[in-house]
Amino acid sequence: MAAVLSGCNLLPASGPYSVEVRNPQTQDTDGVGYKLVPMTSNVVKVLAQLDSQGLIGTFRNDRGPIPDVKIGIGDLVGVSIFEASSGGLFIPAEAASRAGNFVDIPVQQVDSNGNISVPYAGQVKAAGLRPSQVQDTIVERLRNRAIEPQAVVTVKDQRSNSVTVLGEVSAPIKFPLTSNGERVLDAISRAGATPNKDYDMFVTLQRGGRDATISFRRLVREPANNIYLQPNDILYIYARARTYLAFGASGKQGQFPFNDDSISLSEAIGKAEGLNDGQADPQSVFLFRIETRETLRRMGVDVADVQEERVPTIYTLNLREPTGFLLATKVPMRNKDVVYIANAGSVELTKFLNLVLLGATTVESMASTNTYLYGAN
Repeated sequence: MAAVLSGCNLLPASGPYSVEVRNPQTQDTDGVGYKLVPMTSNVVKVLAQLDSQGLIGTFRNDRGPIPDVKIGIGDLVGVSIFEASSGGLFIPAEAASRAGNFVDIPVQQVDSNGNISVPYAGQVKAAGLRPSQVQDTIVERLRNRAIEPQAVVTVKDQRSNSVTVLGEVSAPIKFPLTSNGERVLDAISRAGATPNKDYDMFVTLQRGGRDATISFRRLVREPANNIYLQPNDILYIYARARTYLAFGASGKQGQFPFNDDSISLSEAIGKAEGLNDGQADPQSVFLFRIETRETLRRMGVDVADVQEERVPTIYTLNLREPTGFLLATKVPMRNKDVVYIANAGSVELTKFLNLVLLGATTVESMASTNTYLYGAN
């Protein structure tokens, strides 16, 4: 009887009936199809792995020693050339006419072809090379013309190997990388992050067409995510108070803040004061969110009929079983998730019986009124 009543739209309710959520025929209403995914250990494992990736997960292939900073197009480069004695190309025979045994080539910018110009050596390739490699090229070209030449190449102003820090910082900055190696937190400290609750602060790193986001608190807590920066990286710092929604037969309904860098599904249900003991169906706890097609595929969900990259998904959790609580502790919540707890079937039956009783009482009251006004006849 409760199952029949579940399809009745005349009864008041705070959301869809559990049988409607699970009914395949309702999973493509108005062209908004969704995938129904039961919470299993494999599903929870995939979700936990996604949440734990951080920066090191996305840029794992970039992990390694300090980046090798090289000369790039646009850099300002200085060259000094030494000779062993006077009378060569650069040092006049009259040694007293000038001090020192070297000459400084005017600082010049690496041109669009990646070259610099050195007298008697011609156009020398510099872009993509270390200063020591450019030095070797200059010495080799001058070896038969100058007296035991030596060269020193220095980058006066590094414009190509820079990192940009934007967003909610005291002073957005673009600075060059050095051979010491700068990490993510080094760049943030240079720009001066604005004072916010650390669990509401997030850092997005963009690199080579890829990007990854991590909370500031987690970045500090997990040193592995404080990775070395690479040339042309962009860091975006922002603050965002993350929230989720709880509806249905929970102790409280509404919007709830995370107030932490991460919370689990069990904590989210707890913040909403758990399940209403006189109303909720523990077998019908639903988590609504948008998942990627690849994530669903990793969970073993059939996505052959899905063309879109982002798929509306409803996870079902059974808190009637003890393992349901254990699984919920491992499911990380995301910003704007929706938790919905359906009513138990007996609640719908009670609503229906109350409606019948109300109708019967109304009819009886009307009959009594008619008898009083017009008599038994």
